[in-house]
Amino acid sequence: MAKALSELLEEGVAGRHVLVRSDLNVPLKDGVVTDDGRVRASLPVIEKLAKAGARVIVTAHLGRPKGKVDPQYSIAPAAARLAELASVPVKVATDLVGEDAKAKAAGLADGEVLVLENVRYDARETSKDDAERGEFADELVALTGENGAYVNDAFGAVHRKHASVYDVAKRLPAYLGDLVKKEVDVLAKTLNDPERPFVVVMGGAKVSDKLAVIDNLIGKADTILIGGGMGYTFAYAQGYEVGKSLLEKDQVENVLRYLKEAPEKGTEIVTAVDVVWADDFSADANTEVRPIEDLTGGKLGAEAEGLDIGPKTREIFAEKIKGAKTIFWNGPVGVFEIAPFAAGTRAVAEAIVESDAFSIIGGGDSASAVRNLGFKDEQFGHISTGGGAFLEFLEGRTLPAVAALEAAAG
Repeated sequence: MAKALSELLEEGVAGRHVLVRSDLNVPLKDGVVTDDGRVRASLPVIEKLAKAGARVIVTAHLGRPKGKVDPQYSIAPAAARLAELASVPVKVATDLVGEDAKAKAAGLADGEVLVLENVRYDARETSKDDAERGEFADELVALTGENGAYVNDAFGAVHRKHASVYDVAKRLPAYLGDLVKKEVDVLAKTLNDPERPFVVVMGGAKVSDKLAVIDNLIGKADTILIGGGMGYTFAYAQGYEVGKSLLEKDQVENVLRYLKEAPEKGTEIVTAVDVVWADDFSADANTEVRPIEDLTGGKLGAEAEGLDIGPKTREIFAEKIKGAKTIFWNGPVGVFEIAPFAAGTRAVAEAIVESDAFSIIGGGDSASAVRNLGFKDEQFGHISTGGGAFLEFLEGRTLPAVAALEAAAG
């Protein structure tokens, strides 16, 4: 088992530089943070360390700047939001392991926090070459001086074999942050020993993104509700015309296998019976509700596409959700960002809130969807901070960063 943050605090952190890998990968619009959920989730560990006298150095990524400095991916807006919310002093470096970072790290007083620039500004962070990543990890570690420590609190990045989550853990005394520990504990318990009925809502654009997840959940979940863009590949596999809807023909064979295997293993797969059919991917689109068996037969015809689940499907999904004791939800069931196609995702969220179930909302788009639709985090059992990490956990895969922390604990 990896060492926990509590063990580091017991050892004492006063006067020590502690490098914390946080998850500050927040959505931005015009340089302003539009959903600060991940910033808020990162705060408790940073504040615990600072209040115990640590000199905290925070490293995190934002977006995919592809290994070079790109101002649109600067960590500055996320760091500014962190500084607004924090009850401890927060400074921001203008570089990552350069002169400004070195000077500010060396000048930190006990109880102060320094946020480094986007860790993905350096191509070595994500390099496939162990030596390159190792060299970069050494430079990050050097910022901690003589008696440093490392805390991984970025669940959103634990599935990556990157320098700041994997290699650093081999070079410093390494600990599991509370956020990552809670995520791993909650997900493991729910996946391995769920209270039943266990209902999974699977949305998002592509079947191909969720293949291994569906494979792993068939036989574990009692019911899997399929919505979002991936639903049209299911419809097509069942012999229906889907017009211009998102379709992955190369996944039809897999979908047919799911539809055959699921009932044999005790899992019910529920797909849409009607959809919101639209002639344009916009708020001004003409729309009509069409039954799944005749999507193209209405006034909008075969040149239109499905962009949300329809009202009957919403009712069926809500019924299944309300009867559940455990719920996993990953991926919106419609294009929730556009008002005419948000009703399905809203209905799923409302049903989850009204149910007695313990609910886990998979990070990324699902978390943004519930917040953007006006729901509060506390209305759900657990909102995961990891999108890809959440999916890889559901796939039953080993998460490299967690494995590195376990190895560090010996």
